[in-house]
Amino acid sequence: MWGLGKTMKTQVQYFAKILFSLSFVAMVMYAVNATHIGSPTILIFAAAVGAYMALNIGANDVANNVGTAYGAGALTMAGAIVIAIIFTSAGALIAGGGVVETIKKGIIDPSKIEDVKVFVWIMLAALLSAAIWLNISTAMGAPVSTTHSIVGGVMGAGIAAGGWDIVEWSQMARIAASWIISPVLGGVIAAGFLLFIKTKMVFQDDMIGSAKKNVPILVALMSLAFVTFITLVGFGKIWTPICSVLTFSPDTQKPSFLIALSFAAIVSAIVYFLMVPYVAKRALTLNNNRADINSLFKVPLIFAAALLSFAHGTNDVANAVGPLAAINEVLTATTLENRVAIPLWVMIIGALGLSVGLALFGPRLIKTVGNEITELDSMRAFSVGMAAAVTVILASVLGLPVSSTHIAVGAIFGVGLLREWLIARKIEESHTSRLAIYKNEDEDVLDFIARFEESSLIDQERILCSIKRGKCILHGEDAHELTQEEHQHLKKLFRRILVKRNAVKKIFTAWIITVPISAALSAFFFFAIRGFLIV
Repeated sequence: MWGLGKTMKTQVQYFAKILFSLSFVAMVMYAVNATHIGSPTILIFAAAVGAYMALNIGANDVANNVGTAYGAGALTMAGAIVIAIIFTSAGALIAGGGVVETIKKGIIDPSKIEDVKVFVWIMLAALLSAAIWLNISTAMGAPVSTTHSIVGGVMGAGIAAGGWDIVEWSQMARIAASWIISPVLGGVIAAGFLLFIKTKMVFQDDMIGSAKKNVPILVALMSLAFVTFITLVGFGKIWTPICSVLTFSPDTQKPSFLIALSFAAIVSAIVYFLMVPYVAKRALTLNNNRADINSLFKVPLIFAAALLSFAHGTNDVANAVGPLAAINEVLTATTLENRVAIPLWVMIIGALGLSVGLALFGPRLIKTVGNEITELDSMRAFSVGMAAAVTVILASVLGLPVSSTHIAVGAIFGVGLLREWLIARKIEESHTSRLAIYKNEDEDVLDFIARFEESSLIDQERILCSIKRGKCILHGEDAHELTQEEHQHLKKLFRRILVKRNAVKKIFTAWIITVPISAALSAFFFFAIRGFLIV
């Protein structure tokens, strides 16, 4: 399923994971059969496919929530997985999936589906194709959008069932636009936050004094963004009970943006007044350098990972079990409604599947998000988390279709590009001023970059170097000036190292082909299911 290892030990571990996954799917089938006596066989099969889909979402999509915290060193791999499992499951079971649109995101027109059996085939084919594509993407190490995967599946099966006219092409155009909107918004916002952190703290002579002033503000802003985000996307199911307790709250079906922002403002004010003494106390033990200032963001980063995981559980669990809920509704009520409630047993399958998939196969994508696009520290990872929350809020307010996966990866790409720009600017200044360069063939490029970013502005000016044939030239006896050729070579090499272009190309390619590949697979499965006459 998720790629063979190179050694015998790795292969044994891999097949053990496969066996455990198959056992989970078999247990789901047994449980559904035992608790739904007399139900059609296709419901049991659909439950198995839903469990398989949940496994793949756990393996691929959940990594976006904790990958940055892992890459920054704020969480170990085990810690990242535990936090993701707990908070994703909590989000799914507590506040997730109150109702789900059976015709996902309005991709196809339900009025053109005359036979409810055809609708069941469409949902089943869409679920199976999306799960298989996520499986393939995870094996390639490419984080892709689960929403786009299921959307492509619904579109492909819909076309197979009712022709091209059944598709709402205006909605598909909006989704295609999100391939650009999501990563660009995420990248710009993340780079903006990181630039603020560097300008207000890292580039100051008194880093500790600046951190005491700005870190509480940044963490309060993080609280504002995340509480608003979670209230908007996750409180739909539990909003009525909340209103019954908080009688002063407006009696609405779901929280509005102003309500969410008001709650968030109260929480962020509390967080700010708690952070001021915390940072002041921590500052007493810190040195005036970038590494110690960076450590102030580790605890907020852990909270960000937890909140992102909770929000993911509330919102995206429907991608795993929404089609299954729709199939269950049609088979039990024999009606085709546009929106249906998700039964608890369906939500449990989704929550358990996400957890099992993440525990077994999540580490690969967590490493991809955390390490393989650009090097992350707590400041950069904090900026990525902020970008994810702020971008989703902006998209919700403006009605823009965005992907949380695309936002997270675009944000990581954005902070990497900012690093490139800042260092390239310093290289340009060194070339213009013709600073002396010192040779040392023993220091490699990554060591140099790490030490370069730890240095003050004055020291950065002094230690800028030329890189030739993969070696860093620094602190030797033979000095020479930076030539034009070395200057260009240095900028290109930094660009290749700071943002790994091959990983980015692989991920963007997977994004572009997600909808068409899922659609093609879904059309195939629709015809296969109809041909076998499962129902």
